[in-house]
Formats: sequence, structure tokens, C-alpha cells
Amino acid sequence: MAASQRFAERRQRLRALVGEEIGSHVLLVTHLPNVRYLSGFSGSNAVLVVGVDADADLLGTDGRYVDQAAAEAPGLLTLIDRDTLTAVLAAVGGGPVAVEDGMSLADAAATRSAVGEPIIVSGLVERLRAVKDADEIEALARACAITAAAFEALEAEMAVGVTELLLARRLEQLFGELGAEDRAFDTIVGSGPNSAIPHHQPGARALQPGDLVVVDAGARVDGYHADMTRTYLVSADPMPWQAEIHGVVAAAQAAARDAYVPGAGRPELDAVARERIEKAWLGDRFTHGLGHGVGLEIHEAPMIGSRSTGTISADMVITVEPGVYLPGRGGVRIEDTLVVTDAGPRILTEAPRELRVVG
Repeated sequence: MAASQRFAERRQRLRALVGEEIGSHVLLVTHLPNVRYLSGFSGSNAVLVVGVDADADLLGTDGRYVDQAAAEAPGLLTLIDRDTLTAVLAAVGGGPVAVEDGMSLADAAATRSAVGEPIIVSGLVERLRAVKDADEIEALARACAITAAAFEALEAEMAVGVTELLLARRLEQLFGELGAEDRAFDTIVGSGPNSAIPHHQPGARALQPGDLVVVDAGARVDGYHADMTRTYLVSADPMPWQAEIHGVVAAAQAAARDAYVPGAGRPELDAVARERIEKAWLGDRFTHGLGHGVGLEIHEAPMIGSRSTGTISADMVITVEPGVYLPGRGGVRIEDTLVVTDAGPRILTEAPRELRVVG
């Protein structure tokens, strides 16, 4: 299927969903990942109009992106204006308009002034994005394969004396060397006591013998984000407490991975991992949810946690990432990105999960 047709079909599905939810309305899409999902356009300034019918669909951007819009969104009517939102609102004219709930207050005020009080919608495009098509899954698979290969290459460079920051930047360099367009998010490398900080920002601390090292990173390919975490041990045999928490997390992660099947409840998935960690008297040290969707954003629907609602479906791409964190001592997290299928989970970040000794 041609890309332009794929994007047109996505807009048509959204048009139907808007009709079901709020009736016949023009929808202004301003969240850039949603614009890209619906049009293919990846510029930093855009307003996409999803009209009552397909002939009214319109992409607004500015003069920096004339050629890019033509290349990425061929066949979609394009409006070029430095004051993009104002120009788009003038083109839309009167009548009921809906906007995404993430629109800025200033843009909402401009919309209200131009066309009257807008209807605010929440999560409609994100609902469509949660289930991936074959092209999206292929891009995610390539991003995840690059990520796993880069992690493997990095192991040879993890040694006593190397800093967290150097390892983070080297991993991102490996992503590029292996064909990624960029990193998916700010790389996390936490060593020793820093490994107990789930989103530690890598710094000048050098790896020391006996450190646990948590590495959480991902490559980005065609706009799609990978996400993977592994935990390593530096130049030593594991101490009993290190072996224990790694074993608990590994068992919880394996059980949860197997439970990612169509129809599984989101809070129940979280409970699969959490209950195993709680049985080891470490429940209060698992301080975040079990996972999240990935795609054009690193965190997107569905969210998997104890307070989540709903179920998961085939062709959702989701992480599974339990962790245990002991402040001042160290922590362990093991994370994979997988595709939910009727035949069971398809792991995209396939790489060893044991506590590997490096350096």
C-alpha cells in the first residue's frame, strides 16, 4: 500500500471515530506525533485539519517545510503560512471545531476567537495509534534489533574506570553506526548506588568492581522508538543480595511477558509481576508501573500499571519492565519491548537477560 493511501485510511478511521464520539465536526490535530501518524509529516510546526469529509483534510505548516511537506505528505492539500494556526482557522471558516486536549492555552484562545468555543477531545488519535499496523511493527522491530545489537557491542566497553556518561554517549553512537536515525530518549546509565534511581541521569561516576549497572536505552527508526533495559555486574561475582534481587526481577519479568496476550487486563498484568516481587518482601521497592506502549512516542497508550483500566489487544507494542531498587545500594531492572499476538508475545528486544559480568 502506498504511504499516502495508508495515511488517508488512518484519517478516515479517525473521521469515523470523531463522528461516533462527538458528531460531525472538523478536528484540528496539533500534537505533532499525531500529525505524523495521520499525514506522514514530521516537521516541528504543523496543524492538521481532519475534515467532515476527506476533501476537507488540510495540512498547515510554514515556509521552512514546503519541500518536506510535499515529500512526506503527497496528495494532501497544504497551506503554507508563518502564522499557521491563524491561517488554518481562516481556511476552516465557521462551524463546529474540535481540538485535542493538549492544545496550548494560547492556541485554544486563538481558536475560540476565530471560530467560537471549541469542543475538546481526548485520546482519539492515541486510541488508533495503540494498535500498530504491519509497517509500524516493522519499523519498531528494526529499532529494537539495533538496540539489542548496540547493547551487545557495549558490553565489551563496560569496564572499571569508565564513566556512566561515556557509556551513555557510546551507546548512542553505536545506534547511529548500526543504522538508527537517533536515540529514542535520553539514555539511562546508573552504576553502583545510582542503579537504584530508576531514571538516573548518567554522570561522571566511574564504574567500580562489584557495581550493578542499569542501562535503559533505545534506538529510533523512521520515527519509531525502541525501549530496552538490562542490568550488569562489574568485574566481580554477585553478592547474595545482588543475585537475589536480580533473580526476583527476572522471574517476575518472565511471568509477565508470558501473560501479554490479547484480552489480558492491564492491572492484572501489573499484578503478575508485582505479586512475585511482593512475595520476596520487595514490593515497596518496585516503584513504577509494569510497562507502556511504544511507537511514535516513547511513552504512549496503553499504560500497564496497578491503576490502569481496560485490556490489551493483538498488535499492540508494549514494554514489560519490572524493577527492584534498594536506595544507597543498587537496583535491577529488566525490560523488553514486545508485540502482542494471538500466538503469544513476540519479543522484539531479544537479548540475554541474565546478570552478565562485564569488565
